[in-house]
Amino acid sequence: MIDLGISKLAMIGAVALIVIGPEKLPRVARTVGTLIGKAQRYVSDVKAEVSRSMELDELKKMKDSVESAAKDVQQSVQSNAADFEKSWAEATAEASSASDSASDYRPFLPEPVPEYQHPKKNWRLKQGAMPNWYKARAGVRTKALSGAARVARFRPTRMN
Repeated sequence: MIDLGISKLAMIGAVALIVIGPEKLPRVARTVGTLIGKAQRYVSDVKAEVSRSMELDELKKMKDSVESAAKDVQQSVQSNAADFEKSWAEATAEASSASDSASDYRPFLPEPVPEYQHPKKNWRLKQGAMPNWYKARAGVRTKALSGAARVARFRPTRMN
């Protein structure tokens, strides 16, 4: 790398002052500063892109290792399931042959399922949560009367 000390920077500044001149030196210094800033941003972008690509490669390797482990687990589960099915078939075959030889063999007959019966509910009548005995005790009106029926019910009787 280039080793720039204070003495070398002073030498470069003196040569630039002589070559460029005092009038144009500030404008050239600004231009050089912006170019150096752009170069630094470009270098930092390249570094970030390289680090992202390295992380992506690491993630791909990790993904491959996880997928291979998952395949191994799946294969072991399938082989264990096949072994279990074989042992189950053997055990059930032995049990069925032992039960066939038994004298009190009764086949499993499920209980008959009762036929569907409609609940016979009248959807026009609304059922309340309060029981009827409580309504009767508390004096809650359970039936609606029309106006004429109410008048007829409470009309005073005539005495003849």
